[in-house]
Amino acid sequence: MEWFTEPFEFAFQQRAMLGGALAAVAGAVVGTWVVIRGMSFLGDALIHGVIPGITLAILLDFNVFIGAGLAAVVMIAGINLVHRQTFFSEDTGIGLLFVGMLGLGVIFISRSPSYSGGIAAILFGDTLGVQAADIQVLVIVTAVVVLVSVALYRPFLVLSFNETKASLLGLRPSLTNAALLTLVTLSIVGSYRTVGTLLAFGLLVGPPATAALLVRRVPAMMVTSAVIGVFSVAAGLVISYHANTSGSATMAVLPVVLFFLVLALTNLRERIVPTLQNATDG
Repeated sequence: MEWFTEPFEFAFQQRAMLGGALAAVAGAVVGTWVVIRGMSFLGDALIHGVIPGITLAILLDFNVFIGAGLAAVVMIAGINLVHRQTFFSEDTGIGLLFVGMLGLGVIFISRSPSYSGGIAAILFGDTLGVQAADIQVLVIVTAVVVLVSVALYRPFLVLSFNETKASLLGLRPSLTNAALLTLVTLSIVGSYRTVGTLLAFGLLVGPPATAALLVRRVPAMMVTSAVIGVFSVAAGLVISYHANTSGSATMAVLPVVLFFLVLALTNLRERIVPTLQNATDG
């Protein structure tokens, strides 16, 4: 038992656990909508897309949420421009902006005297460097994500399955989509200090995708996803402490490992159960 509890005897590990858990809950809630809507590629691109805004905010010393929000607006506008002004699909615009915004972010941060440490912290996080102020931000972000998801549950749900029906029901799908993208951005920016912008995708998609293999109802998916995310954070911190690996990376990889483990067990069950039923019937 001491093997599991020893890492959390230190205050910085406790802060890392609390910050990671909050990031996992926020990612689980908004990530459920991302997975249901099939927005994983856009979500990944958006994670890269906010990097220039975050780096500029750090370099020019203004609020990172403002910087990330502006970068997200630029990226979404660019994707829509490519889609509307050319014959290309949205995937083309997403791919172009994906690379362009990431490169722009690296260019911005390379202008900083502390280039190496700065880019590492933004891209991969600083789990053990989480401060009380970061946790306060995460509490606000998580509360906003959960409250907005509850308030807009019906519009989000209808939009996830049928955009045309959402429009016919007067649910204003464009505004609903903008609200969802805002929540994704909030979740990314809120967790970038904990797991980094690149690795945030693991908590945003991994737990909800795993939950989707286990349950079908959206609220149950969110709760299951949150449990998986928090478990991944705790297990990741324990493993990284004893194995001397990156806490951020370990936390981000675990949900992916759990997904493929659950997928394998699910496929195995689907093969075994019919075989046993046939044997019983025979």
